Amino acid sequence: MSRLRTPVRKNDNVVVMAGRDRGKRGRVLKVFPDRNRVVVEGVNFIKRHTRPNPRANVKGGIVEREAPVHASNVQIVCPECGVPTRIGRQLLGDGRKVRVCRKCDGAVDK
Repeated sequence: MSRLRTPVRKNDNVVVMAGRDRGKRGRVLKVFPDRNRVVVEGVNFIKRHTRPNPRANVKGGIVEREAPVHASNVQIVCPECGVPTRIGRQLLGDGRKVRVCRKCDGAVDK
């Protein structure tokens, strides 16, 4: 599978646009660019049945954790205008590339 270029990065604030968690906002915890998926804090919880492992200090039982969602189902929330938006790229005068909001042209990157 080819590596897809997603504009979503770790620690971005995103809103879920599709699925059972539509409308929820959260921070991106992990990005899987090879599978084009992201893990968002507080979104898409699954129950995992784990076996106890005393060596690794793992308790057994049912553990709830976030599962990855497809990157096409989330949109970045612009830090300047505060709305979900698509992302563009802009070349600055000093040669840096930054991600910009398509609605307000504000920089998403610090």
